[in-house]
Amino acid sequence: MVAIARALAFDAQVVILDEPTAALSQHEILEFYHIVERLKQDGKAILFISHKFDEIFELADYYTILRDGVYVSSGAISDITEERMVSMMVGRAISQTYPKVDCTPGETVLEVTDLCHPTEFAHISFRLRKGEILGFYGLVGAGRTELMQALSGVSRPSSGEIRLNGRTMRFHQPADAIRAGIVCVPEERQKQGAIIALPIAQNISLPQLSKLNPNGVLNDAREWRLADEYASRLQVKAFSWRQPVETLSGGNQQKVVIGKWLATQPEVIILDEPTKGIDIGSKAAVHQFMSELVSQGLAVIMVSSELPEVMGMADRIIVMHEGLMVAEYRAGEATAETIVSAASGIGQEAA
Repeated sequence: MVAIARALAFDAQVVILDEPTAALSQHEILEFYHIVERLKQDGKAILFISHKFDEIFELADYYTILRDGVYVSSGAISDITEERMVSMMVGRAISQTYPKVDCTPGETVLEVTDLCHPTEFAHISFRLRKGEILGFYGLVGAGRTELMQALSGVSRPSSGEIRLNGRTMRFHQPADAIRAGIVCVPEERQKQGAIIALPIAQNISLPQLSKLNPNGVLNDAREWRLADEYASRLQVKAFSWRQPVETLSGGNQQKVVIGKWLATQPEVIILDEPTKGIDIGSKAAVHQFMSELVSQGLAVIMVSSELPEVMGMADRIIVMHEGLMVAEYRAGEATAETIVSAASGIGQEAA
């Protein structure tokens, strides 16, 4: 919001806003909407760049669609549907925005009981089954990311229990969780998810170095085969697996990070804001791949600030507010209004 205010302080007649809400909470996004409406009333011309359809249809009067750097279409917002816009942006028809396959979850793989942290969260209890996507929703500061850090060994809880396949786990570092079968794709892919100066192949093989090179001698052929398998499965767009990750689009960077952790063959994968800041085509690819993972029996935890994504992909939704679980819903049980109300602390109900 400070960056937006700084830009507006110049009293410009044309304001360009490039993904301005990517780092904003739901409350801040609503405030941002009011700011944009005031600018329009003041006669300012606004160029608004976004991958979020709710924002586009809420704020824009006219649209222009670009795909792979090429002009596709333009017109009045009132003359186009969301489905048609998605189709033009991706270059193909999408029958489902969130392609979640019907899958009967299997046995419990992860059980968390009364997990607490000194400052970030308290009394967290839930179960996760094979072939299930468990969604976590909450506003900024709700403790979702901090909980995922505890589950993946980045931080240590003060009390409570984590059980994986019936065995009590004690994670002192991320390597412990990885060896046990729990991996986490972090929210900040460039800072925490990948070493962006390194090639795609090295990023994907990094957690597997000791297995790929048991004698301490680098085996380029093994690394290459591993990278080729997972980069191809995730349809990473690159001219070579030797291409540095920093040269890829945000969506392809995210695919590399996901591929890196899938290559460890985990039992539980945590996806923290898996589609943050990526284009609609890459979002669809990530959603499709998530659906494939659960159909193969993998257990998935998805943390997302995009409510339609949580409602569209999760089998169950856990809502957090100020470090506490305040509600839990099965898919289709709750409306957007009830979920947001719970996340805001309005009419809290015990999970």
